[in-house]
Amino acid sequence: MRILLANPNTTAAVTDTIAAAARAVAAPGTEIVPATARFGARVIGTRTEMAIAEHAALDLLAREAPGCDAVIIGASVDSALRAAREMLAVPVLALTEAALHAACLTGARFGAVTLSRRAGYTLRELIDGYGFAARCGGIAVVEATPLDLLGAPDRVGEQIAAAAARLVERDMVDSIALIGAVMAGMPARVQPHLPVPVVEGVRTAVLLAESLVRLGLPKPTQGSFAALPARELSGVDPALAARFAAA
Repeated sequence: MRILLANPNTTAAVTDTIAAAARAVAAPGTEIVPATARFGARVIGTRTEMAIAEHAALDLLAREAPGCDAVIIGASVDSALRAAREMLAVPVLALTEAALHAACLTGARFGAVTLSRRAGYTLRELIDGYGFAARCGGIAVVEATPLDLLGAPDRVGEQIAAAAARLVERDMVDSIALIGAVMAGMPARVQPHLPVPVVEGVRTAVLLAESLVRLGLPKPTQGSFAALPARELSGVDPALAARFAAA
């Protein structure tokens, strides 16, 4: 089994971090294929960067997904998730959706920890959009960037653990979801300080992707995720345009 781990930002260090976490949990025989966007934001934080990341993600998947059995979009904003499910015939997962599902499976109400207040607004919209609003007990924000976490994991990890502990005590949540690609190594640091389960998206998405591949579900032939219709695109990568031409 080959799983494409697609990072829609341009920071190779993030790709390396999530690839290491994915390989640590993948089953024997599962190959993790990491890939980094060829254009776009170094860190996806603003709405404008998110819009660019949608295109960067589809560009990346059109080129790199052939030969893979599943795809994981490795960004906290789940860039182009629905479009990727429409474009591809294999299972497509994303980090935040996967983490939220896992958090709901381990408790009645979850708390979510993310990096930067700006990301907190987007996270709230994702939670609402995925239908998890009633299960969300609270969102905590740590004012640090993904690059801060990569550079000082111990210091930022302590802040993440403290924020999660406040959610447990103040909002009485039953589980914690750590949101963000660079949170991949954080559960091991945070879990010893908390009395509830801690999950994050990379490890969860790998296990879910393996399960969906083994289920062997077909590509929809009706609905919004049915195969793309024939269209003519201009000014995009030929691999992306070919996804429409092939129809």
